[in-house]
Amino acid sequence: MEKTEKVTEIEFVSYIESVPGILEMILLDEQLKDQGTILLKPNLVNASPFPVTTPPQLVEAVIKYVRKHSSARLIIAEGCGDSVMDTREVFASLGYNELSKNMDVELLDLNHAPLVRLENKGNKIFPEMFLPEIAFESFIISLPVLKAHSLAVITGTLKNMMGFAPPKHYAGGGSWKKAAFHAGMQQSVRELNSYLVPDFSLMDASVGLSQYHLGGPVCDPPVKRLLAGYDPFELDQAGARLLGLDPDRIAHLFPMQSFPLTFFKA
Repeated sequence: MEKTEKVTEIEFVSYIESVPGILEMILLDEQLKDQGTILLKPNLVNASPFPVTTPPQLVEAVIKYVRKHSSARLIIAEGCGDSVMDTREVFASLGYNELSKNMDVELLDLNHAPLVRLENKGNKIFPEMFLPEIAFESFIISLPVLKAHSLAVITGTLKNMMGFAPPKHYAGGGSWKKAAFHAGMQQSVRELNSYLVPDFSLMDASVGLSQYHLGGPVCDPPVKRLLAGYDPFELDQAGARLLGLDPDRIAHLFPMQSFPLTFFKA
């Protein structure tokens, strides 16, 4: 086990053993006690199985841990980016419908959730942003997988927040539901995370995709790690190092200057 001030990293053995182990180490139970609603946000960009998307086995292990320490309302929430399938179809294809039924956990399509409008005048690309209202009423646990990315260099917990962006506003005229982020990806992801960051992140780095976020070669040998932390920027920086990348060369892994946000009804 390796632990810095902000990131905890352990060797991956199995979801049953390793997930509760790392969550105990990082004292997640103390953060769960008084929560009313907890959103579990996997990365389900499309219907490709793990390691492209977050495996339901990881999410199930997190649900079991949370249930031991909290009576909060639990929701698995995602807004897929697939050009053809909608989120409900992706849930069904990847086994999340069965997980929802077996664990009695709600599924929420963030692509169609009620929105709030926010303003951050310090942003260049998104001085105005529409995001799901429930995100600001919940404790968000982000559950990404470790992957290289063709546009963002790495996709981790910060880029996982793109699932909250509604296609109604961010399809950008492209085929992918979040195509508005693709031009100026580094700055777009930074600005998204100026509005909304996860409260806690658990990254599945048990395998890792070494070159491309939608397929291609896996890391050889497999990374065999889980990473957890409350600071999403520190966590993704640690993930970048596991892929042999220099985080200092990836702009979205560092927060922007903080400006006050203004909320409006959408």
